[in-house]
Amino acid sequence: MTFCVLLIPLYTLAMITIPREICRDLSQALTREWIVTNGLGGYASSTITGANTRRYHGLLVAALKPPAARTVMLSKLDEEVEVSGSIYRLGTNEYESGTIYPEGYLFLDRVELDGMIPTFFYRAASFSLAKTIWMEQGQNTTYVRYALDASSEPIQLTLLPLCTFRDFHTEARGSLDWHFGVEPREDGVVLTAFPGATPLHLIAQPAASYVQLDLWYWRFRHRVEQERGLDWVEDLNLPGLLRARLQPGESLTVIATAESAAAVDRDVAAAYQRAQTRQSTWTSAARDDFEKQLFLAGDQFIVQRRVDQVSLHTVIAGYHWFGDWGRDTMIALEGLTLLTGRFAQARDILLAFSQYVDQGMLPNRFPDAGVDAAPVEYNTADATLWYFHAIDRYLAATQDEALLRELFPVLESIVDWHIRGTRYDIHVDPADGLLYAGQPGVQLTWMDAKAGDWVVTPRIGKPVEINALWYRALRLMAPWAARLGKSPLTYSDLAARVRASFDRFWYAEGGYLYDVIDGPEGSDASLRPNQLFALSLADDLVPPDRAKSVLEVVSRFLLTPYGLRSLSPHDPNYHSLYQGDQRARDGAYHQGIVWAWLIGAYIDAHLRVYGDRAQARVALAAFDKHLSEAGIGTLSEIFEADPPFRPVGCIAQAWSIAEVLRAWRASG
Repeated sequence: MTFCVLLIPLYTLAMITIPREICRDLSQALTREWIVTNGLGGYASSTITGANTRRYHGLLVAALKPPAARTVMLSKLDEEVEVSGSIYRLGTNEYESGTIYPEGYLFLDRVELDGMIPTFFYRAASFSLAKTIWMEQGQNTTYVRYALDASSEPIQLTLLPLCTFRDFHTEARGSLDWHFGVEPREDGVVLTAFPGATPLHLIAQPAASYVQLDLWYWRFRHRVEQERGLDWVEDLNLPGLLRARLQPGESLTVIATAESAAAVDRDVAAAYQRAQTRQSTWTSAARDDFEKQLFLAGDQFIVQRRVDQVSLHTVIAGYHWFGDWGRDTMIALEGLTLLTGRFAQARDILLAFSQYVDQGMLPNRFPDAGVDAAPVEYNTADATLWYFHAIDRYLAATQDEALLRELFPVLESIVDWHIRGTRYDIHVDPADGLLYAGQPGVQLTWMDAKAGDWVVTPRIGKPVEINALWYRALRLMAPWAARLGKSPLTYSDLAARVRASFDRFWYAEGGYLYDVIDGPEGSDASLRPNQLFALSLADDLVPPDRAKSVLEVVSRFLLTPYGLRSLSPHDPNYHSLYQGDQRARDGAYHQGIVWAWLIGAYIDAHLRVYGDRAQARVALAAFDKHLSEAGIGTLSEIFEADPPFRPVGCIAQAWSIAEVLRAWRASG
């Protein structure tokens, strides 16, 4: 068969480099972002220019209730270099009027990404300065190291810490009555935004002088938020300056932390070595450089969830703005943890989510403010069913019988609740054994966009992938029950009914599967990618001739170089662009926009139908190139649906990385 993809030669990246011609082209540089994370949900991130284009950008975005309560504390450090009587301003900012000042990106010679650790190289006539940024794992601590090249002249380096204290979903406006508390220390300064706020420690190694100012910088523009129709202007406080004299070959590191000063390692070389060692440790199982980069990108999503002094692991769905979601976690678990050999963390994740099962349902998402501040949300019909799949993949990799025994009562209760009915009218239809789900005003499947009261793709009825997942869960429960000395008959009998009834999904006129049957207005023949899961999750739900037809139709209309369209271009509801305000974007989110994570199910289906690994790998070719676009070193959430397939949405998405990695390994 022929793929409708761009045939891009594969290449490997030992180190990703963004060259001068992109760095000094503002329109291109502002679309390339970097991110480093700390294993708690906190992170540091900006564009390669240093200009923040999102409310979510910052040098220290601390997760104060890991992985939640993410708070922007240090927005950025702007740099000024004085050498031979001249001053070079290396920072870049954009203001509400559109003014760019200073224009430090014009001195940015290149950016190198070593794994996920970025270094920015600034060059002028008489100096070369490298800035490297990383975070301490398990701490809300960012290291920013400035190293002066040995061939440079001596410089005076002045750093401008621009500060705030706000939830990362909001913008903050300054006030002349708002004064940060300032406590100078021998090696830096402690800044407190207001009484009760978590203090920000700025520690200089070696020591730098501190000059107190207390100034407000007004009306920074966050252009991406403006494009999204959201608040897009903020003010930042400059409490003072850090200054140091650097001789050729010397360095200065600023440590920004929300931890206690005593908890911070001031041995910068040791801290950097830990970061590099971590990267090399977690890539030991990678088979090539592409896998190595995906291993490192995936590492950023595995974080701690701390509840009642107990830490288990969970998965951040996407950076910058997502927290941990049940669906995303279970889909991503195999690629992020099992393929990378992180079995203990996979076990932690499965146990952590079992503690939140309620009425037979896994959580859809945890609140951004923390579970002690808002209720856990359960509006999902598929996260719970993906849980069975994730457990199966874990057991296949580890043979951990003890975990199966521990979780089996939870799994029994889940099946029982689904048979008799649980929230949102999720229940087994006694007429055919298929799973029904949905109520007006509620979004339950992964196509979950909702704007106000408008559910864009309600999919009420019997969605095709929900029933493929239900069938898989039942098929797994039967042998698990037998292994534990329990009767498998309830599960095997119901699975047989689902299989017999699944023929109802066949849409003969189109040669593919209905997206939803038995909905309020009948069956929905919209051509969507969800039907692929009937091929990827089971080998006996769709006969071979029909499976081939499904794959041919999906390939013709939905396949792109970066994943699958969420709706056929020939559908009247198709949207190819992801633009406008939030309502417009929500309206396009699953109505044509391309999702990278769907390539995993596509590759599974292709291998089932054709068994051609080499041809399957062609569908993954463009992702290697994408590593140097958008979020450098990582993979985007979504792409616009027509060429040039502009990356949009989150710059880094867990299931994008996990499923591309899994598909890459399966096709190798």
